[in-house]
Amino acid sequence: MDLYKAINERRSIRKYREDKIEKEKLQRVLEAARRAPSAKNLQPWKIILVEDKDLRLGLVAASKGQKFLGIAPLVAVICTDEEECYQDHGDYMSSFAVDGSILMDHFTLAAFAEGLGTCWIGKFSEAKVKSLLDIPEGWRVVTMTPVGYPAEEGDFRGRKPLSDIIFLDKWGNKIT
Repeated sequence: MDLYKAINERRSIRKYREDKIEKEKLQRVLEAARRAPSAKNLQPWKIILVEDKDLRLGLVAASKGQKFLGIAPLVAVICTDEEECYQDHGDYMSSFAVDGSILMDHFTLAAFAEGLGTCWIGKFSEAKVKSLLDIPEGWRVVTMTPVGYPAEEGDFRGRKPLSDIIFLDKWGNKIT
């Protein structure tokens, strides 16, 4: 699939069929995620693939009732090691959230290219997710996504025009 097609057509999916994902497709998605860049190429991440129905239902509770996490056949939980991450990102933070987000972006675009749906999950209790999945101290849960065959197309929610988000050389200098 063309990269620009994936970028333009991927949607957040909140309704899934329960069909199992073929191993070959999942392997290609994971390989694309593995190739994501990270600060200083530290690759400080792990992906927990949650298939177990009870654990997925636990993730529903940990994500404040997002029921589609329990319906999709798989949930990917993206974790980064905050200590292993680059510590001087912007001179004010570690790169844990950025590194995990880049990995997730690769994952979601590759999943779309394979005909799978995803939805970035940012509304969750990190403490509950860590407890449920036995994630060790020092590791951060950056985001999660259900993964499966869509039972809907998803809505296009629009994007701001480039003229609203691009400056040239200095803040406020709009491109004309």
